[in-house]
Amino acid sequence: MTRVIHTGDTHIGYQQYHSPVRRQDFLDAFGAVVDDAIDGDVDAVVHAGDLFHDRRPELPDLMGTITVLRRLDDAGIPFLAVVGNHESTRGGQWLDLFERLGLATRLDDEPVTVGDTAFYGLDHVPVSRRDELEYAFEPHDADYAALVAHGLFEPFAHADWDTETVLTESDVAFDAMLLGDNHKPDRATVADTWVTYPGSTERASASEREGRGYNLVRFDEAAAAGDDRIEIRRRALDTREFVFVSVELGEGEGEARVREQVRQHDLADAVVLVEVTGDGDPITPAAVEEFAADAGALIARVTDRRTVETDEAVDVSFADPEDAVRERIERMGLSTAALDVDATVRDDGVADANVRETVKSAVEERLDDPGAFEPAEDSMSDGDESDEDAEPDAGKHAEPDAGKHAEPDTDGTHTGETGADDGTESTAERDESAPGADGQVSMEDYL
Repeated sequence: MTRVIHTGDTHIGYQQYHSPVRRQDFLDAFGAVVDDAIDGDVDAVVHAGDLFHDRRPELPDLMGTITVLRRLDDAGIPFLAVVGNHESTRGGQWLDLFERLGLATRLDDEPVTVGDTAFYGLDHVPVSRRDELEYAFEPHDADYAALVAHGLFEPFAHADWDTETVLTESDVAFDAMLLGDNHKPDRATVADTWVTYPGSTERASASEREGRGYNLVRFDEAAAAGDDRIEIRRRALDTREFVFVSVELGEGEGEARVREQVRQHDLADAVVLVEVTGDGDPITPAAVEEFAADAGALIARVTDRRTVETDEAVDVSFADPEDAVRERIERMGLSTAALDVDATVRDDGVADANVRETVKSAVEERLDDPGAFEPAEDSMSDGDESDEDAEPDAGKHAEPDAGKHAEPDTDGTHTGETGADDGTESTAERDESAPGADGQVSMEDYL
């Protein structure tokens, strides 16, 4: 029998809502998982990617993570992990550093046996490079086998990776796939194999309303009733309280009604997210946020979903500034990615506080398509050819000599992970000088 904690998407270093307290929350949630592992005397902690939120974690985040991993190591519990798309760098991975410190094992196509179960790993691989994968794994002689992978697999939300292809083309018959990338916990069976996500350990966006936690997985002939040899149980984590307040304003109702609804909740040290709809009077979001903060909220954000309509017809006798700007932009011959950024910045439907995160998401979704960053032909001077971006290391399965698996890109589809309601600025956004048009950086660049 083998008992492991299956976790992932810890996103350590995420300063959500620009709050240092929230940043600490993400590290504390990872620490809580490790505490449970030690208290429960499990055989291993299996992490399915995105240990860090950013490719350039800051020193306090690195040191905090090392401290937590040392507690696990002191207890004699191995930490097995793969690399997720958020944390991947062009050269060596942070997971490699922890492995050299003796605090982690980076899973790949060779089995790592714990108890009677062989564990394998598959880092995140960009969609554009998955056709190169051969899913070739070394054989094992354990009773069970599990593949730990990071990506959006079928049949779950936002899927772009065919799970059945992985299972049927693999050299190894897997009893389970322990996944990361989707922040919503879920499970299913594909080709008679358990496939499961543990979900994120902290709420990375306002869309993640359910409680956070992890999976406790037991590989045992008698693990469950019937023919199942694997038992997957959900365990909850005690994380920062989120209070969601939805207010629909009727005619004549306004800010007083919003405050009345907010004060009905216990706001102490909570993240309070207020959404306003309906036909009522205009409100001042900042005033409501200040009211919630005075009531003890750690963070308060108000989103007014209403659109203001007017019956007045405005006849402008001079050129519309928007049309003029749009015409000028069209003549500039910008790349597709640049046009996405422009559309987001000038979109009235995107709140000012959310522009940075929305722009980041739009760019990340284009990373699999290098052509999206090429300027239009008519914008390039005669004879000017841009250098092709350096091809990231494709990994062991994509290119035999390239190292461990494939280098992740960022897809920004983790069930709301980009946090359109968050208004959060990530490290990647703060450092616009990071080398590499694909958003990848090397550890050498970092150091």
